[in-house]
Amino acid sequence: MLLVLDIGNTSTSVGVFSETGSAALYANFMSSERTPDEAGLLLENLLSSKGVPKGAIDGAILCCVVPSLEHVWLAAIEEYFSLSPVVVSDKLDLGIRIDMDFPGEVGADRLANAAGAAEKYGRPVVAVDLGTAINIDVVSAEGAYIGGAIAPGLQTSVKTLFSRTAKLPQVALETPPRAIGRNTVNAIQSGIVFGYTGLVDELVRRILAELGAKAPVVATGGHAEVLASQSATIGAVDRWLTLEGLRIIYGRNKTRFGRAG
Repeated sequence: MLLVLDIGNTSTSVGVFSETGSAALYANFMSSERTPDEAGLLLENLLSSKGVPKGAIDGAILCCVVPSLEHVWLAAIEEYFSLSPVVVSDKLDLGIRIDMDFPGEVGADRLANAAGAAEKYGRPVVAVDLGTAINIDVVSAEGAYIGGAIAPGLQTSVKTLFSRTAKLPQVALETPPRAIGRNTVNAIQSGIVFGYTGLVDELVRRILAELGAKAPVVATGGHAEVLASQSATIGAVDRWLTLEGLRIIYGRNKTRFGRAG
C-alpha cells in the first residue's frame, strides 16, 4: 500500500492507497512543529485507527511547501516505516512537462494538483486549490504545465482582518443569505465568500480566454465546496485531488524507489 502526504502551511493531508489505486484512508490535521518521533507515532496511530497495518505500507511519497517540516516527516517515515519517501519535484516524471520560466520554483503541491487534474479530467484543465493560498494551475492541451495564478487564501485574509481590527468578531466561512449583510457577521461572510468567488471566477475567465479553448475547472482544498457553490466557472469539486496527484506521480516513478535499507 502507498502512503501519501501533502504537507501545507496550515494543514497536512494523509492518504493510503491500495495497489489498485483505491483509497483506504483519507485524513487531515493541522500542520505544526513536531519531532520525527511525534510525527511517526501520529501516522502509526492514524493507520491503526483505520485498520491499516503498518507493515502493509511499502511505498511513500510527499509534497511539502514548508521546508522546516519536510525533514521531520522524511525522518519519521524512514524510521517508522523503513521507507525512503519520494519527494515531489520538477525532476520526476509527472506525466506532464513543465513549460515555465523557472521550473524549479513551482511548488510541489501545484505540481501534484496539475498532474492529478490532467490524469483525471483530461487536457486542457484548470485546477483551483483553495487552501492557505489560492493556487490556480493550468495544463495545456499539449500536456504542458504552463503556470497560473496565486492569491492569498480565504483563511489568510480572515486572520489578517481579525488581527488588524479588534472589534470585528470571528466568523465561520459560510455562505451568507445575501450580498448586503444585515449584520457584521453576514457582512464579513459576504465580503469573503462572494468577494473571493468573484476573484476566482475572474481569474479563471481570463485564463480560459488566454487558452483559447474550453477546459474543465476543478476545485480542491478546504474551502472548495463553499466557493464552488457560488462560482460560475468551477465545474467540479475534488476534495483529495492533491493526494490523488501524489498517487499518480508515484505510480510513474515507483520503479526508482522502494524500501530503505
